[in-house]
Amino acid sequence: MNLAHLHLVMNHVPTVGAAAALGLLLLAFVRRNEHLKHAGLEGLFIIALLTLPVFVSGVAAQQEMRERNDISADAVKIHLDAALIGFTLMEIAGFVAWVALWQWRRRGSAARGIVPAATALLVVAITAMGIAANLGGDIRHPEIRAAGTAAPQSDTQHFMSTAIARVAVYSLWAWPAAETLHFLGLSLSFGVLIAVNLRILGVIKHIPFADVHRLLPWGMLGFVANLVTGMFFFVGQSAQYTSSPLFYWKIVFLMICGANFLYLTVFGKAWRRVEGGEARFDANPADKAMAVLSLAAWLAVLYAGRMLPFLGKSF
Repeated sequence: MNLAHLHLVMNHVPTVGAAAALGLLLLAFVRRNEHLKHAGLEGLFIIALLTLPVFVSGVAAQQEMRERNDISADAVKIHLDAALIGFTLMEIAGFVAWVALWQWRRRGSAARGIVPAATALLVVAITAMGIAANLGGDIRHPEIRAAGTAAPQSDTQHFMSTAIARVAVYSLWAWPAAETLHFLGLSLSFGVLIAVNLRILGVIKHIPFADVHRLLPWGMLGFVANLVTGMFFFVGQSAQYTSSPLFYWKIVFLMICGANFLYLTVFGKAWRRVEGGEARFDANPADKAMAVLSLAAWLAVLYAGRMLPFLGKSF
């Protein structure tokens, strides 16, 4: 089993999962049910998170097939470009969903218009993902192509992924600038999450948990910066990443860190009321276990990212 198999197993997750999240959101609007909206937004964020390994495994599958004569390289690149667009739209929708969930936690309700915006973005993302899935079927199943439709012709100038790779390789400033933003984003995200998770573990007890929790959007902003710049590196020089086992471990630990953002945002066990109506934080064993797991995952991300040039022969 290689990553092409994994991609075949997971490639329906973004479309089917996103359709389920969209169904929950539409039903919530029809029934005017806030709990259903909450569940739909949580589902959307989870699907956005799971779309990352689907896209990464798809690029790895492209590397596996690029030397095969029985597969159209142009069809694969067209599918990759469509998948990149769908992936980007899904991540934007997931980010907007997280913002709505965070506002729910802090204010008791999301800002007006943000849930419809997340829903509209999800519709666009599902459409893009559906197009990418259909193009993926053309790679090995030319018989499903519409009658009279010619096979794609080579024109590397018009491939988005090729253009990104050209900028990554030949630009004198793009890669160093992206590296700078990547490390700034990593520092911001890790710094915020280490403060919140250490507070869960009982450190800095003199600071109210609600005050530390208020920093989460800054951490998410750093996470987004990491994702954008990381995808620039990955698409720009995919071969050196897809051949590195350490890179896939980094993706696994990065998803755990993303799950930690959701956990800290939606789980209500961290917010309890005591006598007199005073707000107080009371961490239970599940909260503490998630905090330890998140800190360990971030340390693993830092280690894996730093050691990519040194472990293995990919770089």
